[in-house]
Amino acid sequence: MCPACSSNNSINKPPSGVLKTHYHYDDIKKRAPGFSNLKNNYYLDLLPVQSADSFPTLRTGNTPLYRFSETDDRSLPYSLYIKDDSQNPTFSYKDRASALVSAYARENGIDTIVAASTGNAGSSIAGICASQGQKAVVLVPHTAPEAKVSQIMMYGAQILPVKGTYDQAFDLSIALSDKYGWFNRNTGYNPLTIEGKKTAAFELFDQMQGKIIDRIFVSVGDGVIISGIYKGFEDLVKLGFLEKIPVIVAVQAEKSDNLVRNMDSDTFEAKASDTLADSISVDVPRNFSMAKRFLLDYEGEWISVSDDEIMQAASVMARNTGIFAEPAAAAAYAGLLRYERDDKLPAGSNNVVMSTGSGLKDLKALRGAIEVPEAVQPTLEAVERVVRSK
Repeated sequence: MCPACSSNNSINKPPSGVLKTHYHYDDIKKRAPGFSNLKNNYYLDLLPVQSADSFPTLRTGNTPLYRFSETDDRSLPYSLYIKDDSQNPTFSYKDRASALVSAYARENGIDTIVAASTGNAGSSIAGICASQGQKAVVLVPHTAPEAKVSQIMMYGAQILPVKGTYDQAFDLSIALSDKYGWFNRNTGYNPLTIEGKKTAAFELFDQMQGKIIDRIFVSVGDGVIISGIYKGFEDLVKLGFLEKIPVIVAVQAEKSDNLVRNMDSDTFEAKASDTLADSISVDVPRNFSMAKRFLLDYEGEWISVSDDEIMQAASVMARNTGIFAEPAAAAAYAGLLRYERDDKLPAGSNNVVMSTGSGLKDLKALRGAIEVPEAVQPTLEAVERVVRSK
């Protein structure tokens, strides 16, 4: 972080001094004219690493974009696309950031990476480091989902459960970085996380094959994923591949709305988070200032949705698309459903939902959305009675 800007930061306010990476865009235009040149070179002209060989051998990014035309046997008047980032190596969007942080550490002779996480970022850096022969130290709040904690431990990382909140774990990880010189992967602290997460914007531009994207719905916690997507599209505009950035909709849980609730205020007021969408449960959004600036500069939109809406969205999404999203990922789909109910999705418009993590990450939170039927006797007659009743 910028030492001057961050010198007066306090633990109860979003930090100042988060750095933004800039590139020599005119030089890139001359060196790699055309988007295909950037793509064929693994986007290295727009990433702060030197070689593709520095990245993990695990395939990260290049996740599929699916198009759907119906929901619950009803034709949609608009086009719905879902980008499924649960197909990354550790099943979440966070692998994009972890892969770049790991590659940078490898090129600079750093062997220990530390992170604070509610689960996904921790399991991500643990898995990526395991593939790279690096050491990962992960601090998680003691309430982190069991599946994510188990994943971190299986990857061989050193895990430190903290009797406190994510924000407290975050501050402790920075203290460890300062004392031991470990490379800190934290979102909203390490600017490379934003650069890693922007690659989804490049992929969307490529996968849409020239079609205009009208809206992109993004679940928001710390504000780093949405900042990364904005940064990717901003790079494309500066290179002349796009004329304007799509409308990006920031979607937060009502019980953790510390970013969208403060969008129209000159001050920041935090309230305690209590949402089942653990991956976006944040009291102090660490990338608040940059995310807010992007949303205002590029005329983005923002909305909060209830936990009930999130659970309903997870169910609707799974049974209609076959994509099983964790609550934090389903929040983006809940935002799209709210826009649909409010008639804010014009007919013929192209709308993208970023699905950022697998539902297998947090089965406990999703139990409220399902009801397992009672077991039946192992006879054909008993089974037929149940089948006929449906």
